[in-house]
Amino acid sequence: MRAEADRVLTELAEAEAVLERRVVALAELAEALTAGAVPQEPVRPAPVPVEVKAPVDGSVVPEWREGVTAVVLAPEYRRLLGVLEADSGREGLRAKDLAARLGLELVPAKVEGVRGKAKRLVARGWLVEDRPGLFALRCPGE
Repeated sequence: MRAEADRVLTELAEAEAVLERRVVALAELAEALTAGAVPQEPVRPAPVPVEVKAPVDGSVVPEWREGVTAVVLAPEYRRLLGVLEADSGREGLRAKDLAARLGLELVPAKVEGVRGKAKRLVARGWLVEDRPGLFALRCPGE
């Protein structure tokens, strides 16, 4: 056990020596850095102008709120709202009818794409779905 204790004490002494050299090196480095440093005002980043881009196809649909118009929507969503505005006298339209009025081919992929967009507009408050699958403007004329 004495041999093991001696070995551990030797390793401890070596580790303490390494630690002391690092402390000295750190102190010397800090001194060298502060000796050549000239006090300056903190650097403040210049303000970056924010560019407002027009929405593009596939962009995120923002939440509807008072005062927000369809201009913030991507063209595909504005077209969908336009079809519903033109047909505001009815209770609403189904996805297949919306696809037809948008001039799309009436294949399942296109109809489901229109349904997905309409559901997204419902989730964000732009449209309502009073009955399942029947989409209408949240308030005609807005």
